[in-house]
Amino acid sequence: MNQLIQNLMGMGGMTDQVIATDFLISAKAGVRNYAVAITEAGTPELKSALREQLNTAIATHEKITNFMIARGFYHPHNLSEQLQVDLNVSETALKLAQK
Repeated sequence: MNQLIQNLMGMGGMTDQVIATDFLISAKAGVRNYAVAITEAGTPELKSALREQLNTAIATHEKITNFMIARGFYHPHNLSEQLQVDLNVSETALKLAQK
């Protein structure tokens, strides 16, 4: 475990990108889960409460996305730039695994 922490600390700015990416993935999962839960809800009150949570989850996803775009971590409208970011992250992950 200590080796993993030392490796992550050596990532510098990549740590922010890793955390933001994980947060974005979690936010996407939350949006999906709330949408499914709304279709399964049995009462109008529960559906309403879940819709409020869904709206909050969508807003959170948007904030994280904007944060990542502003810092160059995420390029949803430019596939070649996003591919380069993904390749860099993959290369870093492989180097960490080899240490």
